[in-house]
Amino acid sequence: MNKTFSCPALRSEFLKTVSNGPGIYQMIGKREVLYVGKARNLRRRLASYARHAGPAHSKTAVMLRKVQRVDVILTTTEKEAFILEASLIKKHRPRYNVILRDDKNYPLIKVTVGESWPRILVTRRRLRDGSRYFGPYSSTSAMRATLKLLYTMFPLRRCKGKEVRKRSRPCLNHQLGRCLAPCVDKADSRKYAELVSEVIMVLEGRSRELLTGLTRRMKAAADDLAFEKAAGYRDQIAALTKTLERQVIVADHFHDQDVFGLARRDASVAVAILFVRSGIVSGRQSFFLADPLGTDSAILAETMAQYYSARRPPPREILLPLEPEDRDLLTGQFEKLRGGRVYLKIPQRGPRMQLMAMARQNAVELFSDRQKKKESWEILAAHLRRQLRLANRPERIECLDISTTSGRLSVGSLVCFQGGEKSPGEYRHYRIRNRREPDDYAMMREVLVKRLGKDTAQRPLPDLLLLDGGKGQLNVARAVVRELDLDGSIDLVAIAKERHDEGEKLFRPGRKNAILLPRHSPALLFLMRVRDESHRFGITFHRRLRRKKTLHSRLETLRGVGPRRKQQLLRSLGSYKRVLAASPGELCRVPGIGPELAASIHRQLHGHADGRTDNK
Repeated sequence: MNKTFSCPALRSEFLKTVSNGPGIYQMIGKREVLYVGKARNLRRRLASYARHAGPAHSKTAVMLRKVQRVDVILTTTEKEAFILEASLIKKHRPRYNVILRDDKNYPLIKVTVGESWPRILVTRRRLRDGSRYFGPYSSTSAMRATLKLLYTMFPLRRCKGKEVRKRSRPCLNHQLGRCLAPCVDKADSRKYAELVSEVIMVLEGRSRELLTGLTRRMKAAADDLAFEKAAGYRDQIAALTKTLERQVIVADHFHDQDVFGLARRDASVAVAILFVRSGIVSGRQSFFLADPLGTDSAILAETMAQYYSARRPPPREILLPLEPEDRDLLTGQFEKLRGGRVYLKIPQRGPRMQLMAMARQNAVELFSDRQKKKESWEILAAHLRRQLRLANRPERIECLDISTTSGRLSVGSLVCFQGGEKSPGEYRHYRIRNRREPDDYAMMREVLVKRLGKDTAQRPLPDLLLLDGGKGQLNVARAVVRELDLDGSIDLVAIAKERHDEGEKLFRPGRKNAILLPRHSPALLFLMRVRDESHRFGITFHRRLRRKKTLHSRLETLRGVGPRRKQQLLRSLGSYKRVLAASPGELCRVPGIGPELAASIHRQLHGHADGRTDNK
């Protein structure tokens, strides 16, 4: 039954104060922004919410019951409103907007054609630096296979730096036949340029054209009795043929396309994107939207607006299953990001319909994949609860790991799994500041008090807290839980790696002996996966802290650089890392630092006081 709802925040007195011009509006609840939207006519759009009629359980009705106030920001044009809406959604991540929770930048292969001696690199950022970018690759194994082929077939340099540093002798790659060694003037610039062109041919999908050329060269070398050279071409042909067999060719052109597929099941929507590069499918990405607000046209437009950015510009052609809302605004924004024309097309017939069918099938399969994962997790959660005798169903699992170096730079790292899957948005680092000496128990207690005490106002408590350690760590956690009056709310488990022959031991409160699960028990393997993820998360952050501390110490000991000049360096260059990467010319441009001091700073950071440089 439909019912008209009134939202107290959208009183008629408030609506009279709202402009009829373009802008954005924010629906705000008790503690958070619930929804961000844009409108060509703000008063008309907000009035439609005030008169909302629909089922009491509809998502719009549920949201309106939570709205306590509405903030409005006026813009001069609808385009400005479009851009501002996207930035506010990324900032606040409102619950009722389309949020690409599993959004990530897939790796690209970069060929630095703007350098004197180009290289092949892997990156996740597409910059306007004159280089050629290929991808994205959603399968890292496929990307590694491509890199292996390129490194084997084309002996380009692999050393760091835009410019080649001269060496007294070539590197190991040259001795293995995998580098032409421009660092010792052994490389011919014309031959090197030919290799770069062939690399680009492979990455553009013109491998068959290159294969024809290699076959011709092999026959010519054999006719000249240069059998060793012919054998080299033969090996290249074999490697290239093997790669061609794995490529899925879906078009007879060399255009780049993104193909969107959309499928709906009840309130949920799945969006799949196929990456077609030079007529070859290079990968895909999928997003599951549990209960998005709006029509399919609005959801598609909002997904596209969030997906493309300066770091991930759109390709020349985007194929869509339906007309997106604000098509002209989307096209204008995408052309700005790309720096060229972008075409949004909705195929009705012809070869492009095959691509649309593939994209839609991928979107449909996302529902079945999620259902399988859900069923698998139901079984695993039941095993965990039964085998560990848990009081709560372990829907939210957190794991704590302490990283330290002799008591210094200590960090507590907390990872979170929900429904058996990683939840990176819930990961946290806790700096431990009250300990100078190594004391694992005291450091763990400090972090647990922060997490289970102060942080509970912002984040829900875990159903299961996993601790990296043995009985000692478990007793510390048990004491904190009692102090905070959380007994029965959280299940505690400690996991300790024992001697190789004993495997992993699990400890639970009130149990004298450890729980020993079979080595290949799914429950044990899952807990080990959670523990290992906390190690990875903690070690990565701890290494970053150590590098920053080391560089800070190096700047502190620079001769000729006092506190004022050090601050000037950091202010001008932006960070410790940029100071280390700066050339003498860049250092010289810092106010108060002349050519001689710049050369001295660079020498101290990268070499020895006597001017010798490390060649590692």
